[in-house]
Amino acid sequence: MRFSAHSAHFEIIGNLVPLPLGSVTLTIMSKSNKITPAGGAVSAVAPGSIADECGLLPGDTLVQMNGQPLRDIIDFRFAAASTDLTLVFRRRDEEHEVQVDKDWDDELGIEFASPIFDAIHQCRNRCGFCFVRNLPKGMRRSLYIRDDDYRLSFLFGNFITLSNLGDADLDRIEEQRLSPLFVSVHATDRTLRNRLLGIKAPDILSQIDDLGRRGVELHAQIVLCPGLNDGEQLTRTIEDLAARPDVVLSTAAVPVGLTRFCRNPEMRVFSPEEAQRIVQQVTPLQKRYRAKLGRSFVQLSDEFYVMSGLPVPPSSWYDGFPQLDNGVGLVRRLLSSWASSRRRLPVELPRPRRVGWICGSSAYLTLLQLAGEMNRVQGLWVDLHPVQNRFFGDTVTVSGLLTGGDVLETLKQNRVDGWVLPRVMFDDDGERTLDGVTLGEIRRQSPDPVSLAGSASELMRLSLRGE
Repeated sequence: MRFSAHSAHFEIIGNLVPLPLGSVTLTIMSKSNKITPAGGAVSAVAPGSIADECGLLPGDTLVQMNGQPLRDIIDFRFAAASTDLTLVFRRRDEEHEVQVDKDWDDELGIEFASPIFDAIHQCRNRCGFCFVRNLPKGMRRSLYIRDDDYRLSFLFGNFITLSNLGDADLDRIEEQRLSPLFVSVHATDRTLRNRLLGIKAPDILSQIDDLGRRGVELHAQIVLCPGLNDGEQLTRTIEDLAARPDVVLSTAAVPVGLTRFCRNPEMRVFSPEEAQRIVQQVTPLQKRYRAKLGRSFVQLSDEFYVMSGLPVPPSSWYDGFPQLDNGVGLVRRLLSSWASSRRRLPVELPRPRRVGWICGSSAYLTLLQLAGEMNRVQGLWVDLHPVQNRFFGDTVTVSGLLTGGDVLETLKQNRVDGWVLPRVMFDDDGERTLDGVTLGEIRRQSPDPVSLAGSASELMRLSLRGE
């Protein structure tokens, strides 16, 4: 097997050869037919990096570092901090070993196809409100994965229930200090929580206390279901969590989201009057905790304020927006960002321009305010188009769950100089919607140009000038 180091090439069969590379020394060892299971599939190797000098190529599998099998990118990151490394990687049916002597902060230059190298820990709960369980058939396979994996919680903020954690999992969380985690609590009353999860789960407060003793912090989530875990149960849950402020960093209450495919008779969405009562119930608790803890501690998702017609709190009440990805504070963040961006609005455009904004119905009133200010610019017309979610049903109103098929109907029925779509309706790469329609397909089928905006400044810029 041939390895390159700078301009020299070495072919090694059964020998050890040290290669000095500045602060890095490589010792390339002979190949072996021994096959080690699992490992991370290498998707990219940075040119000139340590991994490149080691001979790793996209398509190889990094299976061990310092004798430890790699289960995920967390194991890789912990091992990569060492100054002395022994890497074992697999190429087809052969394994190769390389020893690396490097500085502690030298990057290896490896990207992986997936952050999890072994199997994702699947959810064993049977929640009646589970969005994934109520998806229709025929969508992308990845959308049907119901993960309950503490590693994805640590890496990406995915919410987990802690119902499938074993002693080995807890020991690893403690050893590698995988903190904070994001935990779906729903209710602290054990009987009610078991009813919501659809299984007999461990006592969540005992689990939270155990995590605290292990030095692990968490952000909590309560998915509120009308008539089940709201009212007195909501107050009890919040107070139980607030009694552990050193472990529970924040708590978010979000309304249950139900698609037209949900067949559980217990589940329904909140009415505007019920949403108003939730806001009125939680606001005094926020005031109490701000006085006692120095932070609001519990926050409501934007949907409660939109449904109730009540104003969203000021930015200071969101405690640094720890659960922004959970839909908590997006409206306030948008309004605050807009207040800064609108100072750059021109008085007049050099050429007349008509722009269409796409959004879910829950964002309509907020964006209507922004569109009204944009329309004060002479020569600019902003048309706001809230799209009805026919794919998932009328009860799904957030922009992040809009589908390509529904949006395309609106694009084809209206003519503008340019469309601005919400970035959140696409995947992490900004390429594909939930129903599998790509951005390229939308652009090909739309009679007019299409752009994506993920912030107030992008929305303003694309509206004024386009791409």
